[in-house]
Amino acid sequence: MPDATTLTNESADPIDASRQMFIRRWGEMGGYWGINRTMAEIHALLFVSNEPICTDDVMERLLVSRGTASTNLRGLVDWGLIERVHLRGDRREYFVCRTNVWEMFETIVQQRRRREVEPIVETIDKCLEMVGASKKGQAAGESENVTKFRTRLEEMQGFLSTFGTIVDMMVTLGPKGLERVSGMMTKMVR
Repeated sequence: MPDATTLTNESADPIDASRQMFIRRWGEMGGYWGINRTMAEIHALLFVSNEPICTDDVMERLLVSRGTASTNLRGLVDWGLIERVHLRGDRREYFVCRTNVWEMFETIVQQRRRREVEPIVETIDKCLEMVGASKKGQAAGESENVTKFRTRLEEMQGFLSTFGTIVDMMVTLGPKGLERVSGMMTKMVR
């Protein structure tokens, strides 16, 4: 499949070329983040589209099979990034994307936390239960291995908790508040 640059050069319409480039790059970025490339491309296609798109349109524009399109559309609906819509007089299922970037960010953060961070936090909690409650220093008869293991888990637990707090604050502040915090932080670094 040609890359975004090739697609851009072949297209006579600048807006179409620009859309194609964005879709390809968004798909590549999704791959770096551990998201299925095709799912990211479908999300980008819907994001840059002004009208609802049906599965057939996704298949045609991205050159994917019906199964691939359907599976990835369902995944995007499950994530809450797109929604199904019905067009009067048409039996096909259509899809639209959230276009508010901040809402997309919040949805992605919430879903990634639920799917990726919460399970590891639960696992760390269980692991700490298995080796016993935290104690200052090494307990009598406890091996140095257990103490080091517990310390590392507690440090990871603390990091994830702090990171979660920062993300919660970002979501709570919203885009305007985040811009102000970013400005203050930039001044602090200088």
